[in-house]
Amino acid sequence: MVDPAEFLCSLLCFLAHLWQVVRKYFLAMALCSKSPGRASPAPASSWKRLAELPAVACKRSKDSSDRRVHPVVDVVPGGSKRAGTFVELVSSLPKQENVECEENSGHPMVKVAANKIPRTRRRPARIAIPKPSADATFGVAGREADGVERELEVEGGEYCVVSRKGHRHMMEDGYGVISTIHGDSKQAFFGVFDGHGGRAAVDFVSETLGKNIVAALDEPEKEDNQAEMAIKAGYLTTDRDFLSQGVSSGACAATVLLKDGELHVANVGDCRVVMSRKGVADALTADHRAGREDERIRIENSGGYVTCHNGIWRVQDSLAVSRAIGDLNMKEWIISEPETKSLQLTPECEFLILASDGLWDKVENQEAVDVVSRQSNAMKSCRDLIEISCRRGNRDDITVMVIDLQKFIQRPGS
Repeated sequence: MVDPAEFLCSLLCFLAHLWQVVRKYFLAMALCSKSPGRASPAPASSWKRLAELPAVACKRSKDSSDRRVHPVVDVVPGGSKRAGTFVELVSSLPKQENVECEENSGHPMVKVAANKIPRTRRRPARIAIPKPSADATFGVAGREADGVERELEVEGGEYCVVSRKGHRHMMEDGYGVISTIHGDSKQAFFGVFDGHGGRAAVDFVSETLGKNIVAALDEPEKEDNQAEMAIKAGYLTTDRDFLSQGVSSGACAATVLLKDGELHVANVGDCRVVMSRKGVADALTADHRAGREDERIRIENSGGYVTCHNGIWRVQDSLAVSRAIGDLNMKEWIISEPETKSLQLTPECEFLILASDGLWDKVENQEAVDVVSRQSNAMKSCRDLIEISCRRGNRDDITVMVIDLQKFIQRPGS
């Protein structure tokens, strides 16, 4: 005989199971009866995994991916998309074109997701700076890398140059060397440059002034003083070309041209050239400062004025130098025509010191010659001169170049 309690329990279990079957049936019918444009999203868990792990979705087999992705692809293109669907979530991700995915996965939505997953940015590769050539070197001395202040040192067969950045926010000194002109090692060009108002002018002058002077030398000779005329033409051409760029910065310059046993010196501004003749200092250039009498008269005759503040004379209450390359806004008074000087090299001519005012403001001409004369190593003497200037309170950029003149003297039979 059947126990009523047991029968009732079995009946309730059957009815509960039947309710679950009927409920699933009606849910399936409701999904099928909806239009394609209003399809309900698939279970959130699978889509969330696909959006968060695109690489895994890309590596699934074709059959497995079809079962999960095709229901969404079939319904989405036909009508509007419900806010927050998988396609909208993927479309909102940042674009990234370097994510690799299987080309033949067969799933357009998976490809869209793979192409838009953000990736971590890599540190750019370090730039390789080529070494200067043996024949020509142009550049801004002491250019910093990664914001670190550096001391620049360059050594050639007949010269060496050392430059140190001062307390300014950027290095504004430069140098230029053409150690061989037309294949002749007895012909060379050297220059030291000091920029102001930015580095644009000193960059331009360092690269072009020497080339313009050499180009002017190649023109047909018209006068006896061809070298001096070529130097002036090179300065004026460099100034004109830089002014055409519309940049307002400027640069002082002191240059040396060695040709046919002669020394040709030129300068604008307060960079200086000093020669040692049997151990005695001989300044071959005169600084173009606003307080110099002849320069003050020239500026006033051209409609400008010179004033003194805190012991420093300035043109138009601005520049302390009266000649320079550039300075577009003050070109009416700050001219670029250099003063030149030429002399014949003799065995008594030992070496030259070219330097920016960072040295000459703190070190006397004879003292500088003595320091170089005592040192057998020219590079070490350049470092010593910079150290002396810094110990005496210099805060400006300093560039010092020493040139061995004995290698340019034309000896009998050579």
